[in-house]
Parts: sequence; C-alpha cells; structure tokens
Amino acid sequence: MSSNQNKPSKEKRWGRWRHFPHHRTDHESKSRFLWFRFIGFFLFISIPLLAVGGFIGAMYRMNGMMMPFGHSRSPSPFGLLFCGAPILIIGALIYFGTRAFRKMGTPLANVMTAADAVAEGDLSVRVPERGPGEIRRLSESFNRMVDELARADQQRRNMTADVAHELRTPIHILRGNLEGLLDGVYEATPEQIESMLDETRLLSRLVDDLQTISLAEAGQLHLNVEQVNIAELLADVRTSFIGQAEEAGVNLVVDVDDADLTVNADAGRLDQILGNLVGNALRYTPVDACVCLEAESSPMGVRLRIRDEGQGIPPEDIPFIFERFYRADKSRSRKGGGSGLGLAIAKQLIQLHQGKISVESELGKGTTFIIDLPR
Repeated sequence: MSSNQNKPSKEKRWGRWRHFPHHRTDHESKSRFLWFRFIGFFLFISIPLLAVGGFIGAMYRMNGMMMPFGHSRSPSPFGLLFCGAPILIIGALIYFGTRAFRKMGTPLANVMTAADAVAEGDLSVRVPERGPGEIRRLSESFNRMVDELARADQQRRNMTADVAHELRTPIHILRGNLEGLLDGVYEATPEQIESMLDETRLLSRLVDDLQTISLAEAGQLHLNVEQVNIAELLADVRTSFIGQAEEAGVNLVVDVDDADLTVNADAGRLDQILGNLVGNALRYTPVDACVCLEAESSPMGVRLRIRDEGQGIPPEDIPFIFERFYRADKSRSRKGGGSGLGLAIAKQLIQLHQGKISVESELGKGTTFIIDLPR
C-alpha cells in the first residue's frame, strides 16, 4: 500500500474548517505560526548543543594531534559518542518536538481559529476536545463558553419575539374596540370601556414587569432592606389571596414553625415574589385541594415553601420555567396565565437577596417552590 493511501486527506486534517474556507485559511496560518514558534524554540536549544559538540570534537582532535610522532592511538568510542551526542540530542528534540506540536500546537490552533470565528459572530463553531489534559480542558471550557453565548443569543432573540407577541394581543384588542366605537359598531357602554381599561392594565403590568426584571438583572434595582417577620409576611400574603382561593374552592394554609422567624430583606419585594408563586399555585390547583405556605429555619437562614396539590410540571419543562416568557402551556393562552415573567422576576429578586430558589414537581401530585434566604 502506498504512503499516500495512509496519509489522511486534507479534508480530514482540517476537520470542521473544511466547510469554512476563510476559517480554514486562518487555521493554516495559525498552525504555521505555532509551528515556527516550536521550531524556533528547538533551534534556540540546539545552537549551544552544537557549540558544545564542536568544542568537544575540537578538543578530541587536538588531543590526537599532540601525540608523539610515530605513536598512534585508536579513536576512543566514548570520544566519538561525546562528539555525536549533540546531533543525536537535536534529532531527538526534533522528533519529540514534532510530536508535541501535534498534541499541543494543533489543538491550540483550533482554539485560536475558533475564537476568531466567535469574534466574527459565528456561534456555531466548536473545537475538537483532544490533546493533553490542560489543552483538552481548555477546549472543553471554550465549547461550554460558546454554548452559553449561543444560548444567551437565542434567549435574546426569543425575548424580542415574546415581547412583540405579548404586546400585540392587547394592542389589537384596543385598536379593534376603538375602531368599532368610531364606526358605530360598538356603543360606549361602561362594560365596553371597562374591557378596554383591562387591556391597558395588562399592558401597564407587562411594561412594569419588563422594567423590574431588566433592573434586577443589571443590579440597579433598589432594595429597602429591613427586618421582616416571616409569619406576618405569610399572613399578609394569605389575606391578599384568600378571596381568590375561596372563589376557586382551594384551601390556602400558612404553617410557620417559629412566630419570631425574621430575615433582612425588602418586604415589598418578598411580597411580590410570594404573590407570583401563590397566584400560579391557585391557578393550577383543583377544587378542594390545598395550597400551603410554609416557613422554617435552615442552615442558610430561612426556608420558605409554596406547595400546591395541582397538576404538576412536566419534567422536560422544569429546567426552563425560570426563563422569561416560558410557559409549559405551548398554546400561550392568555387565559392560562399572566405575562410569563413572574417566575423570572421571582428568581432575579431572590438572587438580589443573596438567596436561592428551586422547584420540585411531580405530575398529578403537585409542585413545591423552595426559597432559601440568608438572615
């Protein structure tokens, strides 16, 4: 079999860059750059080795020339070994240097090329995760970084589409009703005006929610931190939702193991967080079931649980429920929920309080949101 058959094709050598001519050329340039650096390093090492070899050879020859006339001495194998050692060492350096370049230089060139591609906006690029331990971890870290960048970019695009979707419906309703009033199709009855006012409230709430989450993510949302009694906070939340709970036929229960349990937090923001969670729980809890607000001490400080006996959340939706506008209901019905920002806002506000929020759910048995807050 010929050597050309064993040699990998150019397409295989360049891997994924074969589909991107510009990136492939850039990859070749970076590979040459790193190769010349490797060669330069080994040449720098070989110069003193050659000098040492030449010096030893000269001394060995001079020693032979200084022998008395008529006397001869066979060359010492050790002397020849000393003379040839630098050349052998240089050959070994070239061999191992080439192997080192293949293990380290090529993966580094891949990362450098991919970084340039990402800088130009190509978030589909990935690098092969191979090479020595540290180089492989660098490639893995780079791929994770690009995955996160791609995910953030997709979320930004989705948010733009979601905001447009959420704004379009109330605006169309308002426009249709106003045009109907102007054309005489509808009468300006209190009911008609109240319906349009509801749409303006929806728009106002959506804008307020967007402003809240934007300020929270930017770290610019001001918190009025004070001592908050957890028992009183949960009692206030129950009072706010007891009418809605009774109308839905749901039992709303508060269970606090210590009436003196307190945290340093913004009472208004905590009320907003719990309001979002309780509102969601009541919306998806059937008649005669229970929604429980529980509080207890924890190693972190205080743990709150908002537990319902509702329909639960599908396992595939749990990782995404704290994202903006995400709904397990893919139909995106406005009757099935609010703006889709409540849980995203709750997560951002909890993080501003240096706390954590998580969720546990089982289909058909209910959902529990767990909030850990430092004291």
